[in-house]
Amino acid sequence: MLGDIIGWIILIVIILVIIGLIIWAVGIYNRFFSLKNSSEATLGQIRVAMKKRLDMIEQLLGAVKSYAKFEQDTLTKVTAMRAAVATAGPGDLNKVEAESRSIFGRLLAVAENYPDLKTASTVTNLMGSVKDLENEISRQRYTYNNISQEFNTMMDTIPSNFIGHMIHLNKLEYLQFEEAIATAPKIEF
Repeated sequence: MLGDIIGWIILIVIILVIIGLIIWAVGIYNRFFSLKNSSEATLGQIRVAMKKRLDMIEQLLGAVKSYAKFEQDTLTKVTAMRAAVATAGPGDLNKVEAESRSIFGRLLAVAENYPDLKTASTVTNLMGSVKDLENEISRQRYTYNNISQEFNTMMDTIPSNFIGHMIHLNKLEYLQFEEAIATAPKIEF
């Protein structure tokens, strides 16, 4: 009789341990996919903000055209970048970010060369809006990289890395946009 009770107690403990391990594994699995979905949503927000910024740069180009003959390929580049943002991955977003910062830098240089242009309210408002979008992109980039860091830490640490590798997850790529344009943009008319 006592042997039967001990047997049942051992069986119940084993079942509880198995249930606990299953709940623990499901929790790690859910955390991985929560972080993955958050990173995808944040990348989507970055794409939207970058598209808005490129739209405003295109509007700035239109305003600048009336004051100076700006390079035609700049407008073509902005249009191509706007189309590329929708499907760009983290690595591609880094390239678009660098190119759009360069174009924006050239626009700022044009505005400095033409004082009348700086005082035009449309240009001033658009430049302020672009700068606001720069801040939004920076915040979203920070959020994405924090999510990526947490995800990647889970992929590197025991025991969550076992589950990550079992379900064939890969580390997330960080966004490494330039914080500022390293060299002054070259303006040619």
